[in-house]
Amino acid sequence: MLQIDIFNQFDVLVVGAGAAGLYTALCLPQSLQVGLITKETLTLSASDWAQGGIAAAIAPDDSPRLHIEDTIKAGAGLCDRPAVEFLAEHAPDCIKSLVELGVAFDRHDNHLALTLEAAHSKHRVLHAADTTGREVITTLTAQVLQRKNIQVIQQALALSLWIDPQTQTCQGISLFYQGEITWIKAGAVVLATGGGGQVFAQTTNPAVSTGDGVAIAARAGAILRDLEFVQFHPTALTKPGAERFLISEAVRGEGAHLIDNEGRRFAFDYHPAGELAPRDIVSRAIFSHLQKTTADPATAHVWLDMRPIPADKIRHRFPNIIHVCQRWGIDVFSEPIPVAPAAHYWMGGILTDMMNRTNIPGLYAVGETASTGVHGANRLASNSLLECIVFGAQMAHLELKSESVSEEPLPTVWEFVTDLDNWHKQRAYLEDLRQKIPRLVWQYAGICREQSGLEIAIATVKSWQQDFADLQLSQFLICLHPKQSVSFKLPDVERQLRLWAETHNLLDVAYLILTSAAFRKESRGGHYRLDYPQSDPNWQVHTLVQYYNWWKAPVLT
Repeated sequence: MLQIDIFNQFDVLVVGAGAAGLYTALCLPQSLQVGLITKETLTLSASDWAQGGIAAAIAPDDSPRLHIEDTIKAGAGLCDRPAVEFLAEHAPDCIKSLVELGVAFDRHDNHLALTLEAAHSKHRVLHAADTTGREVITTLTAQVLQRKNIQVIQQALALSLWIDPQTQTCQGISLFYQGEITWIKAGAVVLATGGGGQVFAQTTNPAVSTGDGVAIAARAGAILRDLEFVQFHPTALTKPGAERFLISEAVRGEGAHLIDNEGRRFAFDYHPAGELAPRDIVSRAIFSHLQKTTADPATAHVWLDMRPIPADKIRHRFPNIIHVCQRWGIDVFSEPIPVAPAAHYWMGGILTDMMNRTNIPGLYAVGETASTGVHGANRLASNSLLECIVFGAQMAHLELKSESVSEEPLPTVWEFVTDLDNWHKQRAYLEDLRQKIPRLVWQYAGICREQSGLEIAIATVKSWQQDFADLQLSQFLICLHPKQSVSFKLPDVERQLRLWAETHNLLDVAYLILTSAAFRKESRGGHYRLDYPQSDPNWQVHTLVQYYNWWKAPVLT
């Protein structure tokens, strides 16, 4: 058993082991002792599910300037230009770094192969068949496991940040691991926990994507930004019993058509670019078309027809899509795939600068958890993996303040005691709530939103937050402070503590998204209001959120 206590102090703790967390750990100076924490295993993250690829202007007819302009255009007026310039200009060097680490991108005649995706003006998306994320994660994981300065802590759950009450500096985390909660000190904490797609009933994200980093940072007083902007991917496999498997944007880039039940390419009714319009437009086109043509649009779908793509190219480029579709009885060579939109990517997150610093000293954020300003109101396809790598590389410049090591008193070890009947009742309540939250958020803050529905959802979540706070387990855990470690001698404690923590985070994430969406009274990018269907130049500003009391309403500016 791995022994962890407050005396096992790390220089840096990285929470999350997707592309952002792995690459950050590799880029941190090797003189630092790094703890890499993941609540599952090293191979389960949203990055591992990324199919399309990673964007970089490396073709002779391309340039960072064109990449910048495409990104800003997709971002619907809210991209921070210096951040976008930094992303695009550093992209070629980061691709070179990945290749040197061993990432096997597809090649064509000895050159790196490039494909086109929606809203890109050039072929600039590198790929490894249709499992680019998996290739990147596998390579980075192998590199991490070779580093002697990196200690991987798997199946461990970060519960909260350890904030010094005098300096308001982040100095570690509380961690649930192997049946115990303990506090771990560090000179810096990097949150790289990915997005929060599981707050929506329909999502392409894996089960681990419960918004953990954003939620625990919010409760510690971090400034958050643009939480209303969620990208809904237009083409997720939609078949009873099947997971919402993402059918890559690259499929449409290679020539696949979106068709309705009549076989008509309806997307051109909504945008001149048809299937290759920006993701939010294609998602709303599908949503609107189903509203007009289907009796029950909530369970309906359109079709993605891959047959216009040559069969040999399908076999070469999309073997994983072929395999998954076959598992669900779909032959992509002879029939179209049933698809509908699903929550895919969160443009908002913890506000950071270009060195990944937050407003809390000692706390950093990288990847989808962060809001760097590169995505604006709508992310350009294949810029997400790129952001993880470009900004993860910035952690190579981390400088920790040298502090004298003070004598810490021995922690008080508490034991959580409850009767089994109450323990099982709390679990049943949490399991029910865990199912209700995504259904509510999907209904009222999905692809199309309006004030009356948002207000209903906000009031409901507030009620659920209070009920959650009244649980015996909540009252015990929320009041823990850094001199109190906890042991549990109860059945199935790992499952129940994870359920409690993820439900806690999803409640806060739901509330933050709903209140931000109600606050922005316009439509822009991934945020579409039926009652305010146009963009308003007066709203071409960021939404900033900071809890003045983490259980109360946030301050929106």
